[in-house]
Amino acid sequence: MYFDRGSFRDPSGRVMLHENRVFRVVYEQGMANYRAARDAGIYEEMAERGFLLPATSLAPASDPALAELSSGARELLEHPKLDYVSYPYEWCFSELKAAAVHHLDFHIALLDKGFSLSDATAYNVQFQGTRPVFIDHLSIIPYDEGSAWIGQRQFGMQFLNPLYLWAKKGIAPHAWYRGSVEGIEPEELVKLLGWKDRLSFNVLAHIVGPAAFARRRVSEGLGAKPVRETKLPKNRFVALLTSLRDYIAGLDLPDTKTVWDDYADNNSYDEARRSAKHQFVSEVVASANPDRAIDIGCNSGDFSQTALTAGARSVIGFDFDFGALERAYARFDQSRQNVLPLWLDATNPSPAQGWANAERKSMGDRCNADVVLALAVIHHLAIGKNIPLDMAVDWLMGTAKRGIIEFPSKADPMVKQLLRHREDIFPDYDETNFLKHVSARGKIVRQDRLGEDGRLIIAYERRD
Repeated sequence: MYFDRGSFRDPSGRVMLHENRVFRVVYEQGMANYRAARDAGIYEEMAERGFLLPATSLAPASDPALAELSSGARELLEHPKLDYVSYPYEWCFSELKAAAVHHLDFHIALLDKGFSLSDATAYNVQFQGTRPVFIDHLSIIPYDEGSAWIGQRQFGMQFLNPLYLWAKKGIAPHAWYRGSVEGIEPEELVKLLGWKDRLSFNVLAHIVGPAAFARRRVSEGLGAKPVRETKLPKNRFVALLTSLRDYIAGLDLPDTKTVWDDYADNNSYDEARRSAKHQFVSEVVASANPDRAIDIGCNSGDFSQTALTAGARSVIGFDFDFGALERAYARFDQSRQNVLPLWLDATNPSPAQGWANAERKSMGDRCNADVVLALAVIHHLAIGKNIPLDMAVDWLMGTAKRGIIEFPSKADPMVKQLLRHREDIFPDYDETNFLKHVSARGKIVRQDRLGEDGRLIIAYERRD
């Protein structure tokens, strides 16, 4: 058993991992709040209502191995293991919005039962398919009448401010958010606001106000007098959260077209080739019978759907195009299927970062898939981004032991488009070298061509 490296900031407990199981250790410091929520039936009720990840209470003393590994625990909870741990700087707009609304709805539901939340970090929300779920049981604390919203600034930085930047300014926040994993500070965002932006109550209350307060505290310096705590009656607290919830629920993306958002309907495939590609993917995935598949370049999710139909229990889809991700999210959110679309720049994936470069894991450290689909991807890496072909193959095959890679040649219309306005400096980009690089890392178990003179598609098994 070992501690999850992102679980250390709360002294009341920590998350531990052991033999593909997930446990939450509750220490003495967290027992009072834990008992209060447990005895009030909060954990069970909120899990039944879909707000909270379920938890099973275990007795460490009944299992010598657990007792030894969880030394110091007063209580031990076991949680179901998530398919994939994602971060808010990997979510599309609709996912970030859904997570924010879920967090506020959960907080309002807790207040109705006499409880509250000790923080408002976005990292306490994860996704099961497209459904957000709150994962930190020890953030639930008894509500103290008149107490202020402890997590207001944190909620703004990690939920509201990125959403506002995206919806009102048309700027995707990922680079800013990932560069500052605690989120976007209101005193930075406020510099982008015009006078019309400030007419909104929620902007004044949750962006302009906190920014002014932070500037004032800085200007007053170390000798500033302590701020007198203002009492906030519960009805006003609930009204504040409800107003913010409704405001966020009403935010929408600007009506802008992206490069690949209509790729599924506008590409170089005819119906016969598209059908052959789906058949190939279906048969390979069915033979692998995977628990988890990764679809790199998932676009709107056509082949993620094929993988599910062929027997994959879950699919994590990655794409660079936000328009395509929005379509994929809407599709699988409506069908309630187990697909999580996420944003990925394959040439600059999420790194290990945070405290000691380990608090937030890299994309590679979190990928644990049985099968990878890399369809219409490799030419974007090798030609679009100048990644040497052997390195592109190595990265793709490194994501899963088994997989499918589609290789468009230089005669393909999409490759020609990539080369249209640049010199062809890629003499090694051809099928012979591609097959050589795959064979150097594993075995090609199947190889087809999608129509006469069409794209090459292969299935591989990587050597350990």
